[in-house]
Formats: sequence, structure tokens, C-alpha cells
Amino acid sequence: MNKKRLLALAAAAIMTVSLFAGCGGQKQETGDTNQTKKIKVGLATDEGGLNDKSFNQAADQGIKKAMEELKNIDYKPIESKKKDEYQPNLQALVDNGSDIVFGVGFQMGDAMTAIAKKYPDKKFAIIDSEVKEKNVVSLNFKEQEGSFLTGVIAGKMTKSNKIGFIGGKDFELINRFAAGYIAGAKTVNPNVQFDIRYAADFANPTKGEELATSMYNGGCDVIYHAAGGTGLGLFKVAKAMTKADKKLWAIGVDQDQAVTVPKYADVILTSMVKRVDTATYDTVKGIAAGTFDGGQSKVFTLKDKGVDIAGTSSKNTPKDILDLVEKYRTAIVDGKITVPATKEDAAKFTAPSI
Repeated sequence: MNKKRLLALAAAAIMTVSLFAGCGGQKQETGDTNQTKKIKVGLATDEGGLNDKSFNQAADQGIKKAMEELKNIDYKPIESKKKDEYQPNLQALVDNGSDIVFGVGFQMGDAMTAIAKKYPDKKFAIIDSEVKEKNVVSLNFKEQEGSFLTGVIAGKMTKSNKIGFIGGKDFELINRFAAGYIAGAKTVNPNVQFDIRYAADFANPTKGEELATSMYNGGCDVIYHAAGGTGLGLFKVAKAMTKADKKLWAIGVDQDQAVTVPKYADVILTSMVKRVDTATYDTVKGIAAGTFDGGQSKVFTLKDKGVDIAGTSSKNTPKDILDLVEKYRTAIVDGKITVPATKEDAAKFTAPSI
């Protein structure tokens, strides 16, 4: 009898240990599941799509970098081809259950405002515009500061004393690129003249070709673009029209375009790099960490390397000109030069001696 009782107690003890072990294993599994919970990220592009070799592509790359590091990002991009698609695309990303929805480009401001008001409990981010809603973080840049440095290069490299600018559309944002470029070129070359034109399109390389051909034929020998995919036409023309006795140059935008379109690297003097990828990457990382700066407008500048010139600039730009660029970079970062943000202010701009 005592022997049977001892066996029963031993069996009960074994069962109790097994139950506790089972509970412990289940708790650990739950913890792992929470750590790998998927974060849904949505992005709606502006015109030009994901492979525009410019700002849409940079936004996409920033999110993909976060995906590689975090391993728990479920990412859905949608390409917009025209303005009428902006709000439906943002709506589709909300319907997909996105934890945060990005809208790329200043043209998406109205659509983002409407959708953010409709879903006050959802999180949104817009690039190149300011939406004053508590559930939207606005990610903007001082394009004029980086463009000033490209103007210094253009003003020094031109042989004809005539340089050009192709903008995607004649809007405030695009004119910040033009203003900085004008101010930088004038600062180092008071004799320089400008040919400023607009394509009315960010996804039309053929229009870029047409404008660039006319501008080069009109005497420009350096042209800077802020026109997304349209700017690819500029590079094509610069390469085709360059002769042994007449070198024509182009300046890229948003990414280091000597890298993103390497077949044109030999005619690209520099690019004004705009770190849209940093903005999207930082925002996704914040969401993953449980932080979101809704209602705020973040501005990326030359000082924090939110804008800059391309790392490949030394391939085609002489060292003495790049040394001069560094002097002006320091003056801007230190606050000695405030770069104008409008063409009107650029026309009146006189840089202080440095």
C-alpha cells in the first residue's frame, strides 16, 4: 500500500514539472511572436514611378534598407502616373492595413490632407510638402543649399558663360533648386547668363531631350535638372551632342545620377543629392521603435547632410573647383551665407566675401 502511494506521488510530481515546462515554453514562443510582428508600410509614388532614378526611387530605397535591417517590414508600393491617382492610391494603402503610409512629392499635398483627415487614427508621412495634421509627419529639404554648390560648379565650368536649368514644373519647390543654382553660379561668375525652362512633366524623357537640345543649341554648355524622369532626356542629349572640341555637361538631382544612370556618367559633372532615402528610412525605423513625429515638419539641410553634392563629383569636376565648393559649403553651414529660396531673391542675391 505504501509502495503504491509512493509511486502515485512520484507520477504526480513528474506531471507537475511537465506542466510548468510546457507553460514556460509557451510563454517564450509568445514573446518571439511579438518581436517579429509585421509592420505594414505603404508608399504611393509621384509621377515617374519607382524607377525614375530620382526621388521616388530614393524613397523606395530607404524603406527597403529598413526592411533589410528589421526583417519584419511588410512593404507595398503603388506607382502613380497622374494626379487623379494620388488619393485612390493612398486610400488603397490604408485599406491594406498599413501602419504608416508615405506620399512622395509636393503634388500629393492635397490628397494627403484629405486622406489624413478621413483617417485621424492612421499614421502618414509626406515628402516635399507640409500637411498640418496631427497624424502626418512632413519631410522637407533645403534644396536651395545643395543647389548653390552645383551652381558654383556650373559657374566655374562654363566656357560660354551661359548655363541652363530644367524644372519638372514651375512650382515653389522646384524653384528652390533653381534659386540656389542661380545664386551659386552668380557668386563665382558674375558674367553668367541663365536659360530657365520647365517641362510641365516629371516623367517625360522625350520632353527633356527637346528642351535640352534647344538649350544647348542656344549656347548653354552646362544644364542642371530638377525634373525626375524627364531629366534622363537631358543626359541623353548631353552625351549625343558633346564633341571633341565642345564639351557639354549635365548636372543630376536627388541621387548620384552618375551611379544610377552610369551610361551617362561621362557627361554628368555632379548631382545634387537629396537624402529622401534617409527620411523614409528614419521614419520606418521610428515606427518600428514605437515613435512617430505626427504633426511635425522635419527639414533636412546641408548641415545635417540632408542635401549635398554627389560623391562622384571628383570624376569630372577639377579639384580646385571642389575646394572652392568646400569653402562655400562651410560658409552656408556656419550661417555666413543664407541661400535664397526663390528666383526673385536669387536675382538680387550678393554673397558676402568668404
